[in-house]
Amino acid sequence: MNGPKHKLCTKLSSTYLRKWWITIAIASILIVGGVLVACEFSVLINAIVDRMVALRPGAKTFGWWAKPPVEPHISLYIYNVTNADDFLSNGSKAIVDEVGPYVYSESWEKVNIVENDNGTLSYNLRKIYSFREDLSVGPEDDVVIVPNIPMLSATSQSKHAARFLRLAMASIMDILKIKPFVQVSVGQLLWGYEDPLLKLAKDVVPKEQKLPYEEFGLLYGKNGTSSDRVTVNTGVDDIEKYGIIDQYNGRTHLPHWTTDECNHLNGTDGSIFPPHIDHDRVLHVYDKDLCRLMPLVFEKEVMTSNEVPGYRFTPPEWVFADVESHPENMCFCPAGQPSCSPNGLFNVSLCQYDSPIMLSFPHFYLGDESLRTQVEGISPPEKEKHQFFLDVQPKMGTTLRVRARIQINLAVSQVFDIKQVANFPDIIFPILWFEEGIDSLPNEVTDLMRFAEQVPPKIRVALIVGLFALGVALLLLSTFCLIRNSHRQSTLHLEGSNYLATAQVDMNKKQNKDTQPARY
Repeated sequence: MNGPKHKLCTKLSSTYLRKWWITIAIASILIVGGVLVACEFSVLINAIVDRMVALRPGAKTFGWWAKPPVEPHISLYIYNVTNADDFLSNGSKAIVDEVGPYVYSESWEKVNIVENDNGTLSYNLRKIYSFREDLSVGPEDDVVIVPNIPMLSATSQSKHAARFLRLAMASIMDILKIKPFVQVSVGQLLWGYEDPLLKLAKDVVPKEQKLPYEEFGLLYGKNGTSSDRVTVNTGVDDIEKYGIIDQYNGRTHLPHWTTDECNHLNGTDGSIFPPHIDHDRVLHVYDKDLCRLMPLVFEKEVMTSNEVPGYRFTPPEWVFADVESHPENMCFCPAGQPSCSPNGLFNVSLCQYDSPIMLSFPHFYLGDESLRTQVEGISPPEKEKHQFFLDVQPKMGTTLRVRARIQINLAVSQVFDIKQVANFPDIIFPILWFEEGIDSLPNEVTDLMRFAEQVPPKIRVALIVGLFALGVALLLLSTFCLIRNSHRQSTLHLEGSNYLATAQVDMNKKQNKDTQPARY
């Protein structure tokens, strides 16, 4: 009796139900897979992006980094002094006329690249400038009148020297007929002209104190390969260090400021940043002429003309603030409180051979109004025209668009013992401002960025929906079939039991009939 019943249950379990248990297992795996995709797919994509952007020689991104496929431009606006004589003789307020832009296209290339054993690359930067008269207001031969920076730097530095030295300087300047303002062409102001003071210094100053140039120009020596040796992290071993400067001319810190924090070099050149940028990240850019790291904070989300989303980062308002409003800037005052810059200025004299050069944003944007009104002719600053900003693709950390806007000013000190400048007051005199940057990247680069930004989220959603939908469908189907087959199993079991019971009754009747005595 037990034999047929056991065989029936075994048959039902193996033949009809096993495949549905397997289906339930597959459905569960699909659902778990959907959960894993929802939670970990972004981690996988980030790992792929990290490997793709890291600076590996031979990779496409390495080639873009070594020789960027862009044509940056620098536009310069010069403050031409229109009343130099009245300013010096009558004490009139200086009147300036902003002339420009004078535009140069640039070609960037990293040369002498060496791969180091510690996950870094060393290189020299080659920049070639080409004048674009078609984009400029005039030729490089246009003549402007500007402060005599070598002369005024020398007189300002002599303010606290011995009086006989100042008198001697006045005599030398009288003999050489050096005046506080010079009339030069735009090309000379930028790329260099022979200055009598520098020529004299070359002959009389001790060798160890000589300046490394014989002519004066605001961009003198920058058209060509820089002698500065830069070492950056590749990001291969640690993506969080991708593009971060490791050493600059063998130094890991700047030598100028009073704290390690202000002497840090842990920024990039502004073209790349460690990827996966969020709104809370503070980016840092280092340029030798800035003499410090430039911090950049998130301002807003932007969209490029190629439909690549980006984040706009700008310097915080306190970056050139005075120490009264931002005490953390005290470290940029190497000689204590008296050497601190006014609000809106940054003193880079330590990086400019002690010339009293002050940097600001154009038209003294974010600076005190009194700086702008020291001279006439400078219009109020406008954010759209004068803000320093940088747009970054957050997933890959690549710069999309740049407007690096900086103004160069000269901090002149009045020195009564030098007759040539006796009437030149203490003043922050604006020289020029420029904007350097790029408008867009080539389609080849933006297509990759757009793919990295748009396709993985779509794949993630498709996988999540597909895995969950298929898993749930299989689970429902297998559950329904299990329930139905379980009902059939119970019915068959009941029918089998009834059959056995009926057979037993019939057998008992037959046995009883056979055992009954015969009747005669």
